[in-house]
Amino acid sequence: MSIKDYRTAIEARGGLLIVKDTASVAFGDRVHIRDHAGHSRNGQVIRSADNEVLILVFEGTDDLDLENTWVRFLDEPVEIALSPEILGREFNGLGEPRDGRPPVLSSIRRPVGGSAINPAARTYPREFIQTGISTIDGLNSLVRGQKLPIFSGSGLPHNRLAAQIGRQAKLVDEDTSFSVVFAAMGVSYADAKFFRDEFATSGVLRNVVMFINLADDPPVERLTLPRTALTAAEYLAYDLDRHVLVILTDMTNYAEALREVATAKGDVPARKGYPGYLYSDLAEIYERCGRIHERHGSITMMPVVSMPSDDITHPIPDLTGYITEGQIVLSRELHNQGIYPPVHISPSLSRLMKDGIGKDDTREDHPRVAAQIYALYARAQETRNLASIIGADELSERDRRYLSFADAFDERFVGQGEAEDRSIEATLNLAWELISMFPRDMLTRVKETDLAKFYQGSD
Repeated sequence: MSIKDYRTAIEARGGLLIVKDTASVAFGDRVHIRDHAGHSRNGQVIRSADNEVLILVFEGTDDLDLENTWVRFLDEPVEIALSPEILGREFNGLGEPRDGRPPVLSSIRRPVGGSAINPAARTYPREFIQTGISTIDGLNSLVRGQKLPIFSGSGLPHNRLAAQIGRQAKLVDEDTSFSVVFAAMGVSYADAKFFRDEFATSGVLRNVVMFINLADDPPVERLTLPRTALTAAEYLAYDLDRHVLVILTDMTNYAEALREVATAKGDVPARKGYPGYLYSDLAEIYERCGRIHERHGSITMMPVVSMPSDDITHPIPDLTGYITEGQIVLSRELHNQGIYPPVHISPSLSRLMKDGIGKDDTREDHPRVAAQIYALYARAQETRNLASIIGADELSERDRRYLSFADAFDERFVGQGEAEDRSIEATLNLAWELISMFPRDMLTRVKETDLAKFYQGSD
């Protein structure tokens, strides 16, 4: 290994450090920086020219005295140590302990950039994952190896929902729980404490590895944190054959840190000031989940995206939707009505749902019941809009039935307790109880055999 030391830093701005008169420094190299006070900082080469190098400093560049700053290029990528002992631990974005316990000692070290996966080695995501949440399991089913984001907004309970999914997620045909890799970027101390306490009190902490960057931690560290977390997930999935659920919150904070660094670098801005490579940067993260041939383990991902001003067309949710396989959208209107989890089923979607439900996975009637629920709820929403114009008293008896269904659906199917873990069987039975509010001839999306077996109406 070739160690190179320099004291030729010429500029520091926005978490970036420029060093001149360098030689043979590779892109992605890990950097050790010692400031004038003797304190150490970590960095990574993000641009390397003939005689000038641009370094991303994870701890920031505040208070650096350039003339007394020593820069050492370590001629190795940014890596983390990995072993089964990472479960139950808490780290920062560089894989350094945050829990006051010793660092992980292991001969296994992996670069946080990950390894390229041969597309031909990938296996199509399948196998239903039961989250215990009816709006997801029944109508927007999650399958093993899928990436399904949660689109939320400021003040909505996406953290509570993510924690509940982390506690409850399991494969229905295997007596095993998921290992959870939880990565938080720019969260408040209260939110970090909430997740820590939730995992500890529910008894799943021994299966969780946490990577935390707080709101007052250096924003630049947020750029490496999801990659560090996914490196840990790949180790758990492909080395230890575990099923891993990765929760990334909040990708909006990640994208804003990326915009900040891109601006400091002088990159040409695109929509709303974000760099033009935001799409490929997000894809680099999201595409690290999935399944591989002849490997028992898998990585399933649920990133949380806070939509600025609840705008689903904002670049971050917009590009996330292009890359991922659906979205779970939270509704401020349902939240204001006191409904938890406030999942708005109309814009929510799971593109891989069809590959994880049905006779051999959940129950034979599941696809048709989901289609019938969507059809009835869409008509009920139209009826609600009509009632807001002419008044509910002017509606026909048939339309009032739709209104009653919508209210019962929101209250009983969408709404459930934060500690309530519904089985898929209970979710489907509840769906039949609700659609049985209509006569048989109005249920056009289900089969006669389904009606004979599950219909609970009087006619």
